[in-house]
Amino acid sequence: MTHFVMTAGTWLGAGAWDEVAAELRAAGDDAHPVTLSGLAEKQGVPAGLETHVRDVVDAVERLGLRDVVLVGHSYSGIPVGQAAERIGDRLRRVVFVDANVPVDGESFLSGWPSDHVRESIAAHDGFWPPLTADDYAGQGLTDEQIRRIVEGSPHPGATLTEPATLSRSLGDLPATYIKCLLDGDEPMPAVAELLKSERWELVEMDTGHWPMFSQPRELARILRESAGRG
Repeated sequence: MTHFVMTAGTWLGAGAWDEVAAELRAAGDDAHPVTLSGLAEKQGVPAGLETHVRDVVDAVERLGLRDVVLVGHSYSGIPVGQAAERIGDRLRRVVFVDANVPVDGESFLSGWPSDHVRESIAAHDGFWPPLTADDYAGQGLTDEQIRRIVEGSPHPGATLTEPATLSRSLGDLPATYIKCLLDGDEPMPAVAELLKSERWELVEMDTGHWPMFSQPRELARILRESAGRG
């Protein structure tokens, strides 16, 4: 049995994985969606980036899991990438779902035009509020799926501005990167560099940035296939 430990991107908690987790369990695997501190049912819990890294590591250690596939979507690729190198031989593979990847000394907001995000965080008492429904057009989502995202939690701003810390190259870890093509054809430069590693593979999905909503069955299939390459 493979143990999948999954975290979603900004504004979302463990509930974002409900459909994917059901598919994985039906196939005989174990799924552990994780809500990061400060989000969903954990709103009000103070959180920086290191808190989110510990959330992932603690889930693995608390449950006594081995043969673990860590799954990080969007923002959460940054804490998941750091957690992957900390759990040692418990790790089977790490899967980045249309995700940012940690770069030592850089934050989620580094390397792209993000002044509007910093301004929004400053204007909302240190939190980045969910975007409006119009911002999710063209991503393969139904109105109900968009509502689930828009009604998410304001995201703790410190987790987006604090730098990542890595002790080695992520290219040393066994990894799958899932690129969602409705969100752009090419991986970001940091990802493209890591994909040069023989331990990394690229998988494409013909959907938008939130495949756990738009194509949960297909995403679950890809996760299981990736685990088999561990």
